[in-house]
Amino acid sequence: MADIFDAYPMSAAWDEMFARPGVPRPPYESVFATIQPLATSDLRYRADQLARVFTDRGVTFAYAGEERPFPLDLIPRIIDAHEWDLLTRAVCQRVKALEAFLADLYGTAQVLTDGLVPKKVIYTSAHYRREAYGINPPNGVRVQVSGVDLVRDELGRFRVLEDNLRIPSGVSYVIENRRAMAQTMPVLFTEAPVYPVDDYPARLLAALRRAAPDGVTDPCVVVLTPGIYNAAYFEHALLARLMGVELVEGRDLRCHGNKVFMRTTQGEQPVHVVYRRVDDEFIDPLHFRPDSVIGAPGIVNAARAGNVTLANAIGNGVADDKLIYTYVPDLIRYYLHEEPLIDNVETYRLDDPEVLHDVLDRLDELVLKPVEGSGGKGIVIGPKADSQTLATLRAAVEMDPRGWIAQRPVLLSTSPTLVGDRVAPRHIDLRPFAVNDGDDVWLLPGGLTRVALPEGALVVNSSQGGGSKDTWVLAPEPVAPAVVPAFVETVPAVAPAPDFRDVGPAGAAIAAQQQQQ
Repeated sequence: MADIFDAYPMSAAWDEMFARPGVPRPPYESVFATIQPLATSDLRYRADQLARVFTDRGVTFAYAGEERPFPLDLIPRIIDAHEWDLLTRAVCQRVKALEAFLADLYGTAQVLTDGLVPKKVIYTSAHYRREAYGINPPNGVRVQVSGVDLVRDELGRFRVLEDNLRIPSGVSYVIENRRAMAQTMPVLFTEAPVYPVDDYPARLLAALRRAAPDGVTDPCVVVLTPGIYNAAYFEHALLARLMGVELVEGRDLRCHGNKVFMRTTQGEQPVHVVYRRVDDEFIDPLHFRPDSVIGAPGIVNAARAGNVTLANAIGNGVADDKLIYTYVPDLIRYYLHEEPLIDNVETYRLDDPEVLHDVLDRLDELVLKPVEGSGGKGIVIGPKADSQTLATLRAAVEMDPRGWIAQRPVLLSTSPTLVGDRVAPRHIDLRPFAVNDGDDVWLLPGGLTRVALPEGALVVNSSQGGGSKDTWVLAPEPVAPAVVPAFVETVPAVAPAPDFRDVGPAGAAIAAQQQQQ
């Protein structure tokens, strides 16, 4: 029987599975031995099964105006225990430094007084929120959930690509990817001691409960969603269901007396913690956009009064501004007195005139990113851009240097991926999810591996047509399935039927607030 990897091409990028043609790296040996004898037609059949499973369970993502099954590749991405230990320590280090930075910035701002970060950089950031000044979370946590995007470079070294501290999304696909893989390809799990991922909802709920206002012993936690028009609505519904808490929209909340209440059939119920999936601009029309119909008027005042906790906190976006990203290694040294465990990608700050001049001369050699961009939007990969694109980019950068950063192009590592009826290398990244409960930062063992599906593409974002892989973290020895605490409701993850009350003017506002993944 032909080997499905016979025609697999090796490229200049670091290949996750193969050390050289036909020779798998140690973590992949058992998976390689299982998949190698299969025919591509069998893989294609199983891939179609995966898509049907996702469709039946409502695991979808809106792309180009169409709701489709979230693309999941059959071949997992595998990380061994030693390497995962490094990633865990590095991500936790980064989260702790950024937590300290946010607490400082919205407090005494000593970091600005000491000149580590220029004041101009902060005050020109679109995501710096003066409204967040003086709001002190009860347990000191502003970043309950973070997603730090990592890539592996040409030499196999992990590097940090960006930080996501506002409303990082994608963890629902980590959970559902594992469920679907275990159902469709159970044989792959027989030889590999893989850490489970299904205890994430319990970890998240515990962190949210610990963030409750002082004196509240049995907090009411809710998940606040923009509604069914949001691209990540499936995730909002799934997390609420698995945590056993209510999924609410802004119209379900009422704020008075600097307190937040949820409308129920038994009357108003106090709410103490809001896990929000609504952006800062839309969360409270009294403080931000007055035309928002998906927020809750008065919720920021309630947070300032200490009667409700917003998770993640408003104003976090200043810390994942892509220009602030260039200062994070220094912030780690400043707050933690440690050296960064993982380096950033080499990045140029364009607010320096000399650097700007050099970058403008090398636009065709660099990657340019808008500092406020998300979901891969606005990125220009110089070596792949045409002359007209570069000319337009030059004009935009010259007009607003603060609005851009430049990076060395990193040839992201590749992983074997089923493309049509063949297995081919595709570029990937990794988004691990960290949960901070105030005492400890816990990293979900796995995270979301995103795949750039078009050949040669380097943009992996789901909003740009990317797919995903189940991410395995190998344990040193076999592990038992996770024990789910009693307060987690484990029911099938099928999104609720659409609520057609949203159709009309509110629908347009909700669609405008699509969060990019």
